[in-house]
Amino acid sequence: MGRATDQLNRPLGVLRLSLTARCNLACPYCLPDGVEPPGLLTLAQRLQLIEAAVALGARSLRLTGGEPLLHSGLEELIAAVQPLRAIHPEGPGLREIALTSNGTLLSAERARSLRGAGLDRITLSLDGTTGASVARMAGVSDGEALLAKVLAAIEHARAAGFDPGRGELKLNAVIQRGANDDQLLPLAELARERGLELRLIEFMDVGNRNGWRPEAVLSAAEMVERIGARWPLEPQGRAGHGTASRWRYRDREPEGGGILAVVASVSAPFCGDCNRLRVTADGIAYTCLFAAPGSGLDLRPWLQPDSAAGKLQGALAELWRERRNRWSEERQEAWQIGTAAGATTAPPHAEMAYLGG
Repeated sequence: MGRATDQLNRPLGVLRLSLTARCNLACPYCLPDGVEPPGLLTLAQRLQLIEAAVALGARSLRLTGGEPLLHSGLEELIAAVQPLRAIHPEGPGLREIALTSNGTLLSAERARSLRGAGLDRITLSLDGTTGASVARMAGVSDGEALLAKVLAAIEHARAAGFDPGRGELKLNAVIQRGANDDQLLPLAELARERGLELRLIEFMDVGNRNGWRPEAVLSAAEMVERIGARWPLEPQGRAGHGTASRWRYRDREPEGGGILAVVASVSAPFCGDCNRLRVTADGIAYTCLFAAPGSGLDLRPWLQPDSAAGKLQGALAELWRERRNRWSEERQEAWQIGTAAGATTAPPHAEMAYLGG
C-alpha cells in the first residue's frame, strides 16, 4: 500500500498513541476529568494499530495520556513493539519510541524498566520552579512535594541511561501569560544547570474547559526575546515535520544543556508539514490536535479478531488520504483579517487529556 500522504501532501510520520485519559494532576491548561473512556484497547489491538501505522509510513511512536505511567502494561507494550524497529536507519520501521510524562510516578526502578523494555526517549513536564508556581500550574496543593518528585524523576531517567546530550531526556513547560510567565527565566536556568533541552510550549486552545483566550498566550517570540536578553541565543531552525524551533545558547555546547526549543502552535503554526496521527486510548483516530469532539474515526471495527487482514491498514490509509486539517493556520488567518473566528466562533475541540496532547 505504501506510505500515506494527505490532501496537502503531508506524509504520515508520527503515531501518538494514548494509553489512558486518566491523570494524577489537574493542570489548568488541560483539566482532565479523571474519567476513562469505555472500551480501552487491548495490548493485541494496540500492536495491530502500531503495525498498520508503521506500514503506512510512521517512523516515530509517542506514548501519551493522560499520564501514561498510570498504565500498568506500558513496559509490556514497549517490549512487544521492538520487532517493528527499522533494520536500516533510513528504511521502513520505527526509529524512535518516546514517552511524555509528568514525571511524578517515575521512580528509579520504573525508569530502568522502561529503558530495559526499549524506550528511546522520555520528555518530562515541569511548569515552574517554586512550590507555589508548581502547585498553581499542576492543580495540586503541595507544590513543593511535586517539584521534588519531578526533579528526582529527571535524575532517575538520567541514571537509567536516558542521555540529555543525545536528546533522550527533555523537559516540557507550558507557559501561560499571567499564570507562570514569571517562571520563564528560572525554568531556563534550571534546564541549563541540569544539562537539559527545555521545550517551551504556548498555551493552546485545546479542549473546552481551560478558559483559553488569546491574551493568555505568551508567544514563542517573546519567550525567546526574554531568555535571549539574559543568555544570548543563536537560531537553529525547525526540523522538517518538527514541532519546535530550536535555539542554541552561545555560552553552552548543545550537548550540555545548550538548547532551548519553543513550540509556537498559536503564534507561528506549523500545520503545513504536520505528520502526526493521534489515537485515543479507546481506539478513536484523530488527524488534528484541534479536532472537534466526535470527529475521529473509530478503529475498533477493524480491530476485532474476525476482521480481515489489511482492513485496518486500509481504513487508516483512507483517513489519512482525506486529511486536510490546518486549524492553527486558519485561526491565525482569521485574526489577520480582523475576525474573531479563531477565538470565539470556532467549533468545540476534543479534550487534550482524551486526545493525548
